[in-house]
Amino acid sequence: MAAAADPIRAASGAIALVDCTSFYVACERLFEPRLKDRPVAVLSNGDGCIVARSKEVKALGIPMGAPAFKVRDEVRRHGIVLRSSNYTLYADLSRRVMETLSTFSEELEVYSIDEAFLRLPALHPRHLQALAGEMQARVLAWTGIPTHIGIGPTKGLAKLASEAATKGTGALALSLGADADAILATTPVSDLWGIGRQLTARLAAHGITTALQLRDVPLPWARKHLTVTGERLVLELRGVPCLGVGDAPGPRHTLCRSRSFAQPVQDLATLRRAVATYTSRAAEKARTLGLAPRGLSVFITTKHHGSGPHRSASLAATLDRRTSYTPTLADAADTLVRRMWLEASPEGVPYRYRKAGVLLLDLAPESEAQGHLFEGMPSPNEAALMAALDAVNGRYGSGTLRLASAAPSMGRRDEAWQMRQALRSPAYTTDWRALPTVA
Repeated sequence: MAAAADPIRAASGAIALVDCTSFYVACERLFEPRLKDRPVAVLSNGDGCIVARSKEVKALGIPMGAPAFKVRDEVRRHGIVLRSSNYTLYADLSRRVMETLSTFSEELEVYSIDEAFLRLPALHPRHLQALAGEMQARVLAWTGIPTHIGIGPTKGLAKLASEAATKGTGALALSLGADADAILATTPVSDLWGIGRQLTARLAAHGITTALQLRDVPLPWARKHLTVTGERLVLELRGVPCLGVGDAPGPRHTLCRSRSFAQPVQDLATLRRAVATYTSRAAEKARTLGLAPRGLSVFITTKHHGSGPHRSASLAATLDRRTSYTPTLADAADTLVRRMWLEASPEGVPYRYRKAGVLLLDLAPESEAQGHLFEGMPSPNEAALMAALDAVNGRYGSGTLRLASAAPSMGRRDEAWQMRQALRSPAYTTDWRALPTVA
């Protein structure tokens, strides 16, 4: 297939995928410089399995998801530093990264806690390469988080460029032609977006094992054997955009519900009701997907235009257990809102909050939830109540049955009952008591 002489310029613009490199590990290293170049791994909730690895840990051959107790000997022998998951820290640093990226483009799609797509202008690949380097430098300087960036005429090619960038300078502007063909020829179809094991086997039966071979199949064949989704993927590999920034839903390990207010909010009661509503909507959506979060984050903002004063704040919390039970999520969100609330600036000028949102974190099937050590598995009445609520709202309209308001805080529990996080780092950026000190 012949390509245009300058396909990125010929397109309506370029798309960049910015991916934070070993994000959880980078967050841990940010406030502990001694961890630089040392093997570091982050553990799942309850310190059970490895969910993030530094390149040094990867080089040792320790796989993702390895149970911590099974790699004790390797940890001891190689001096691997283990840390418990700290979603409060990760969510806050993710917000800072996304805010930094927004300085490069008004079109930004937060794809996950550590990835984002940006719409960039139609520039020559040489200038896009320089822009990618500038983005890397600014994110690193402003947040301390390293990134790798792929740029291409489509989301699919941007993702391939991002993965290829990890093997080089960390930034790659991919244009159609020989360079793209070389990457496509060495990329197994199983590594492509939306190609699972069944499709991989089906394609292999037709002699299609690389991304390059898939790109060159006739479109009618792609539609017949891979449906419309597969046809779009083929077009994306050819440089024809099918998914714009913000068009596709994000991956299902996070879920956000937020809205700008019709009128600025200046009282806590109204803000709590808004956040309770967004939490209820997020919980309902999670249940329709058969998923439940392990944590959540809440943000409030005055936005940064118009007359001040301006303020943005966000906090995150890890839940005692994975759940999509609306009252539990609303209670946690309400606690965060009340902790964040400030009525006025130090000068006494009231804040005018214009937007709030709730982000459910670490989504996974609720059936895979691990029971709490002291409380056991959730009551079946919770699932029955939520099923009835969803059924009524599905029949008579959203909000027919709803929480009257955010549930009051249940109060702090005994520390011995809390989820085991013996290796958790402090919430450096969201807790005054955890601010790092210099001896």
